[in-house]
Amino acid sequence: MRTEGTLWGHPNFLRLWAGQSVSVLGDQVSLLALPLTAVLTLDAAAVDMGILTASAWAPHLVLSLFAGAWIDRRSDRRRIMIAADLGRALLIASVPLAALLDLLRIEQLFAVAFLVGCLTVLFDQSYTSLFITVVPREAIVEANSKLSTTRAGAAVAGPGAAGLLVRLLGAPFALALDAGTFLVSALFLRKIDAPEPKVEPDGGVRLWRRLGEGFRWIGGNALYRATVGGSATINFFNFMLSAILVLYASRELGLGAGQIGIVFSAGAVGALIGAPAAPWVARRLGIGRAVALGAVLFPAPLLLIPAASGSERLVFATLLAAELLASFGVMIYDVNQNSITAALVPYRLRGRVSGTSRFLNYGLRPLGALAGGALGETIGLRPTLWIAAGGALLGLVWYVLSPVVSLREVPLVEEA
Repeated sequence: MRTEGTLWGHPNFLRLWAGQSVSVLGDQVSLLALPLTAVLTLDAAAVDMGILTASAWAPHLVLSLFAGAWIDRRSDRRRIMIAADLGRALLIASVPLAALLDLLRIEQLFAVAFLVGCLTVLFDQSYTSLFITVVPREAIVEANSKLSTTRAGAAVAGPGAAGLLVRLLGAPFALALDAGTFLVSALFLRKIDAPEPKVEPDGGVRLWRRLGEGFRWIGGNALYRATVGGSATINFFNFMLSAILVLYASRELGLGAGQIGIVFSAGAVGALIGAPAAPWVARRLGIGRAVALGAVLFPAPLLLIPAASGSERLVFATLLAAELLASFGVMIYDVNQNSITAALVPYRLRGRVSGTSRFLNYGLRPLGALAGGALGETIGLRPTLWIAAGGALLGLVWYVLSPVVSLREVPLVEEA
């Protein structure tokens, strides 16, 4: 693997990095402010929280396949990303506007979450193609590390800022910051001048046949297949947990908005440490074993969340430890796994494979969120959290039984 520091002379990557850094800061504010809007402003129940989380991720289930096939036929993917950013800014801004007019309802939060999710599908699937044209293959791990480091930094600052903004302005109005960051992201994207490869004519190939190519490619690639299966398993159970986490922390543990914001922010310090550490772990263990290690280090600390009990100070410290350790683990996992998947897929199939992967992986997230909300309503929040945290550890099985653990470095792309 190449020594880090190779990307500081790449203006297009720096623009991409800057835009995403600002955008993810706003996302981290919304990550807390949106559910707090539901809980504190609209008095949402566990089922409502499950639906809200599911609404944000349902587009990955219903749209990813078709979006991927459509994007593969487009040569203007950067413009798609800019349009998606502008659309998300308007949608998020509608929440504080409705609150100002005293018209905000839980149904609007569901709709905004769903529509923002639709635009996120288009943005993210176009992003995978733009990323690989901007970043040289030998710098993929470094680029993912830098992007993950800023995501972790945003995760440190964002929830704390969100908690403060919620206390000062109210939860709906904290969302205005996220709307503004989408505009900044669009501005940086507009300044990128990397040429996009020409799209090959499809020769009249029908949509369903193009969609089938994505499934067949994943099914025939043991490395990619394992990453999809492992991520899908972890994400299903993790979203069972995340759907009810704010409700559990607020109502069952008695933490306030500021305390919850600190938990999220302080926990993300682990991610800030883990993101730059991920390439080092990959060099020491091999990138495949680093992924497998992350598949344990990410979900295992989440078992502390349902175990939290005792005084308010002890509960607060337990949640801090859970978030800190899990956030460190997820960076070891994500940085290295994303580097593997980014290198594996031929450019001509990136939209389709990304769409298929999101359908199989992200598509389980809304199902996990709905399961978490339903179980939380029926058997209680704490028992549901035990099931979710324990079940996420099953993702490791996919890697242990695959060739992933034998990988030492980022694999060569199979252009075919």
